Amino acid sequence: MGWLLVLSFMVLALGAISPDGLGINYQSRLPPNQQVSTQLATPQNTKSNSETASSKKQYRYVLFNKGPVKVNRRSLDLAISLSTIVFTVIYSTNLYLLTTAPEEITSGIESLMQPLRRFKIPVTEITLTLTLSLRFIPLVLEEIQNLIRSVMTRAINWKKLGLKGGAKVWLIVIERLLENLLLRAEQMANAMMVRGFTSPNEHRVKWQELQLGTGDWLAIVILIIFWSLRIALGTEVS
Repeated sequence: MGWLLVLSFMVLALGAISPDGLGINYQSRLPPNQQVSTQLATPQNTKSNSETASSKKQYRYVLFNKGPVKVNRRSLDLAISLSTIVFTVIYSTNLYLLTTAPEEITSGIESLMQPLRRFKIPVTEITLTLTLSLRFIPLVLEEIQNLIRSVMTRAINWKKLGLKGGAKVWLIVIERLLENLLLRAEQMANAMMVRGFTSPNEHRVKWQELQLGTGDWLAIVILIIFWSLRIALGTEVS
């Protein structure tokens, strides 16, 4: 969460100081000579003109302009939207993967991809490959942690090694990581072959049947109500 917030704030800062993409020169909404507007104003509408002028003074398109740094309303809106999208996509993906088993994810994807069987697309093979990939991710993270800990326990003096020596050490670590990952993949393939797995069409690869429970129906009803209100209120505002 901390590193994700740092990334989102960096995206917000970079987007805010970036050009808005309009490519036009901005000018003040009020005339530079204020005496012209006061002379043209009649006694009857002097009060209304002063109120309008004061309300116009509160609006500023360029919010910050100092040296090469310029922040305007459009760039700030784009930066806020982009940073929130980055945070939502990454955090929701991590939260989904942490709270849902890989078998449930692939089982749902396989159910959604059933119509593609008419086009002779190997749906079962795709979902099986996705399941093995999701199962392999924790093994990759475990191998990376083990190698990093092994390097830290050796108390290497990186200053004496220099840039060239440090690069050689990390190349050795990466080579060892690839060897361990290939060994794990070979062990997984041998385990499937020992269990007689020859083709996904001849074996049952779905671990559980999809059934909607009470919580699922409640979530669907809440989602329908939310989108109905969103569409109704959105059309009213527009």
